[in-house]
Amino acid sequence: MRWWSVANFVSNAGTWMQLTVQNLLVLQITGSAAATGLSMSVQAAPALLISVLGGAAVDRWPRKLTAAVSQAVLGAIAFTTAVLVALDLIDMTSLMVLAALTGVVATVDNPACALLGNDLVPAEDVPSAIGVGALVHQAGRLVGAALAGVAVGFLGTSAAYFGNGLSFLFVASVIPFLRPAAGAVRQDARAVEDTGPDLTVREGLAYFVRRPRLVALAGVTGISSVFGRNYGLTLAVLVTGPLAGGAGSFGTVSTVLAVGGILGAVLGARLRRPSVRLVGALAAAGALLQVVAGLSPSLAVLIALVLPMAVVESVSDTAGTAVLQTDPPPHLRGRVLGVWGSIGTVWGLGGPPALGLLMELAGPRGALVTGGLLIAGAIGAGSLLRRRRAPAPVLLRKGEHDAPSRPALSPAA
Repeated sequence: MRWWSVANFVSNAGTWMQLTVQNLLVLQITGSAAATGLSMSVQAAPALLISVLGGAAVDRWPRKLTAAVSQAVLGAIAFTTAVLVALDLIDMTSLMVLAALTGVVATVDNPACALLGNDLVPAEDVPSAIGVGALVHQAGRLVGAALAGVAVGFLGTSAAYFGNGLSFLFVASVIPFLRPAAGAVRQDARAVEDTGPDLTVREGLAYFVRRPRLVALAGVTGISSVFGRNYGLTLAVLVTGPLAGGAGSFGTVSTVLAVGGILGAVLGARLRRPSVRLVGALAAAGALLQVVAGLSPSLAVLIALVLPMAVVESVSDTAGTAVLQTDPPPHLRGRVLGVWGSIGTVWGLGGPPALGLLMELAGPRGALVTGGLLIAGAIGAGSLLRRRRAPAPVLLRKGEHDAPSRPALSPAA
């Protein structure tokens, strides 16, 4: 698990280094911010369409082999892009094709790597392993963004793609040597074979829809993703607008958000029994903090609120991921993650435009306050409906004429 965490850190740093440089590259080629957004959408689109197929492949194929091959293919795509950039042969069409290929391979790679990490530890330590993964992701994101500036400044744009390709090859070379800890639940090849024709995408969809806790988790995460969490958008407008700050002020806020994310990942790694109820409670608490942040009279007050907001969001994400990856039976987990990938892509593509429209109508403060109230209200209403629908126990009062030694009638009687 230590080797896997190191490999993931290297891979995340390389990925974020490439993503940072890719946006600059698109701007350099086209000079259009809209084209930058289009390149991001092209890379995310395959997850919307074929994530369920990628999850089915993860359930059917050996997990270590699947993860190693997908990492190697992603490395080959990164190296190809690096060569084209270095030779000044890259154009918008080839960049879009390579981004789309990356998105297709990621529909297999993401669930394979997520579940491979869980296979390395005992079942009771899976939530902690997921928390460690979240911590590695946050740290890799910070390091990758910093390395992007260094790579472009000293070695040129292609260096970021070369670095990302090397990070993928590093992960692929580590995977064959991973050994599960004592007590870890290994992927049962016989169980995969026994499922036979039932190993279908439809089975994963049916399981997801029939599990109320997964549907509730999707609802909580969805409304939080659309009306909250897009702090890179809402807080940027709030800091540079009503609070009269500049780019440096927003950089400070972004740093505090990153630190809070790391602290939240550390706390999330200590979870033992995460639940949808905990995810909902944390999401509601984060929404209320968002409301208060929207009313911040000064930058100092906003910074003081941003830290707990990021901590709560990070712990909530870790708890939700743990529920998602441990609730389904082992032979269905890849397909359930595939379904989740498609749903998450809808939120990722639809959330920023919806939030942008809300900011146009209500301003940055109004968007934060309204969004927070909508999140907290929806979670509260869902909790009340769940309590009302829960069957109440039937209590039969024992009369004075009942014999004390005779048991009372059951509800069925």
